[in-house]
Amino acid sequence: MSMSRADVCFVVPGIAAKAYQSLANVYSAVEPPTWALLLASAIRAHGWEPAILDFEAQPASIEAAAEQIGELRPKFAVFVMYGQNPNSGTTSMIGAGELASQLRRSHPEIRIGFIGSHVSALPLEVMQLPCVDIAFLNEGVHALLALLKSDFDGTLDKVPGIWYRDKHGVPRPGAPGSVVSSAQMDTLMPGYAWDLLPKRSVVLDLYRAHFWHTNFLHEERTPFAAIYTSLGCQFGCNFCMINIVNRTSYETDSTAADSRGMRFWSPGLILGEFEKLWDMGVRTLRISDEMFFLNRKYYVPILEGLIDRGLKFNLWAYARVDSVRKDQLELFKAAGVNWLCLGIEAGNQFVRVEIDKGRFQQVDIRQVVSDVKDAKISVLGNYMFGLPEDTTETMTETLDLALELQCEHTNFYAAQALPGSPLYLYAKREGWDLPQRPEEYAFLSYECKPLRTKYLEAAEVLRFRDEAWHRYFSDPGYLGMIEQKFGIHARTNIEDLAKIRLKRKLLGD
Repeated sequence: MSMSRADVCFVVPGIAAKAYQSLANVYSAVEPPTWALLLASAIRAHGWEPAILDFEAQPASIEAAAEQIGELRPKFAVFVMYGQNPNSGTTSMIGAGELASQLRRSHPEIRIGFIGSHVSALPLEVMQLPCVDIAFLNEGVHALLALLKSDFDGTLDKVPGIWYRDKHGVPRPGAPGSVVSSAQMDTLMPGYAWDLLPKRSVVLDLYRAHFWHTNFLHEERTPFAAIYTSLGCQFGCNFCMINIVNRTSYETDSTAADSRGMRFWSPGLILGEFEKLWDMGVRTLRISDEMFFLNRKYYVPILEGLIDRGLKFNLWAYARVDSVRKDQLELFKAAGVNWLCLGIEAGNQFVRVEIDKGRFQQVDIRQVVSDVKDAKISVLGNYMFGLPEDTTETMTETLDLALELQCEHTNFYAAQALPGSPLYLYAKREGWDLPQRPEEYAFLSYECKPLRTKYLEAAEVLRFRDEAWHRYFSDPGYLGMIEQKFGIHARTNIEDLAKIRLKRKLLGD
């Protein structure tokens, strides 16, 4: 197949089979490559020609994928490693090294860069892969534009926010890094290059929403898309790496908590992106911001704009328990926000305090969940087992709280010390055993290797998490609520999901 030459080919490695096991066949979401779309739009706005190859949506063998990249004859192949879950870019490293190594063997003339949250967290570790020429800090827009302008002419030390190899192959830092400021967002990152995705008739089949987002009905999961209206978060939870996207420091002990902060696109630009997606036929849409329900200055114009334009999406968005405002819930519902994701994390107040998420009390959690449900908005509750202060008793408190709150959907995570998070640095200093391969960071993978606690081994945490998940989704009270709210088909689909048992290497499977 003949293709025109691209200046940059943004490559999205495929990870689903290893990250989600049998859940990848039906139940896991497949999202459009949000960051590849943003970066492609950014370089195109400055006169460069981008291309996107998404091997998550269109899997290919390592050899075939390398040839597809080679056919584009790019100057630069940039592997984009961001996960469906905002905190899990590390799992997107699965397969990236193998594909990049094959590309280097088959097309040695193509320079290779790695970009994403894991890369920003551990750039020197990434540079240990001999096939990687450039590792990016933060979102990399300033660095990409500087690299393209320089044509890789030996002035890499002047490129901001990268690690590169000198003439001896030794990794060196570039110039001081910088991120795109809020004032520059609309001009330097002007939206998404949706047209670089496959033709519309194919896109409808390639991407699908999370199972619960469409009220557990498979037939409504496509067409689907996801967008950001802001980047970063003003908070610094110990387990979270989301703010590593803001990193500018080359210091090896820098964490996401050192670069907290939010950057926003203008509501006008974002509404324009909503309109493009509506015209493409998308009706189910994720707002990927880590903290959409926070700043009224930004979310009110967007929500009111959706209402004024008659864009009736099925939306979901994130919020903190202490950022939900009861007086705004009616607006959220009217704009199509049918699900709010709340980071509840733990049932024990002391455990929450120790992860810098202790500002809200348990009574607040119960009231907020009740308020959201009263507004006819479904709740996705996020919980974590295996935080540093967790014991079997405190994890049981978390499970009991989840069963009591009976959110319409619940994520149970076995805590990971994700690279870039303060918890990762803490675990290293404590000498705790950390994963050595990206598959071990994937929450649902066979190789999953969660963090131990001060009192429990990793296997104990993982076993508790898996049994808690089955207990919740087999609970008669929960299933009865689902049937009453969403219908018998939704209940049946959940019961089918609950029959799947993940295999875990750590548990002897």
